[in-house]
Amino acid sequence: MALPTYARASTALLFIDPYNDFLSEGGKAWPRVGPIAEQIGLLDNLRAIVKAIRDAEIRVFIAPHRRWEPGDYEDWDHPNPTQVGIMQRHSFARGEWGGEWHPDFAPQPGDIVAKEHWGQSGFANTDLDQQLRQHGITHVILVGLLANTCVESTGRYAMEIGYHVTLIRDATAAYSKDMMHAAHELNGPTYAHAILTTGELLDAVSATVAAG
Repeated sequence: MALPTYARASTALLFIDPYNDFLSEGGKAWPRVGPIAEQIGLLDNLRAIVKAIRDAEIRVFIAPHRRWEPGDYEDWDHPNPTQVGIMQRHSFARGEWGGEWHPDFAPQPGDIVAKEHWGQSGFANTDLDQQLRQHGITHVILVGLLANTCVESTGRYAMEIGYHVTLIRDATAAYSKDMMHAAHELNGPTYAHAILTTGELLDAVSATVAAG
């Protein structure tokens, strides 16, 4: 399979929900994410991708989930099951450690942080599409959490509005092997233009750098 070509000026790494609650030991979701994350080398893969992307001078965008605040969802007519869980667990709480960026993936100067998404899509009811288009982005490379919820919803939405979408199968995680399988083997091929491993992405980025 030929690797996609990623032009520096029109490609973005789209990092979804890089919070301590997802990615750090002691985070509220880490006991459920950790087994898959450790099996696939998630954190090392993310570190390698972020470094390669920055070295290639490809822009980084962050699509963060709503940070929980007291009162969130309590008077909604129909919060979804994930939102009910967030309301109960106080996931990604604003002003608390769990709602802070994982220290290895915090925004750097020049990164774009989109407005927080309330549901699962990084695009719905945020400024992510506007920010991408204003920076000339046509190709998005998705990494982050979770594979079968926010990553999938964001990637599918991106496809619907005209972006080239790449998923990185070992730079995301989910709560079970079945969820990972569904995200990458069943659902991903219905909307993603490419589904790569971290190694394949690094090769494609290296080719971008070599091409100047």
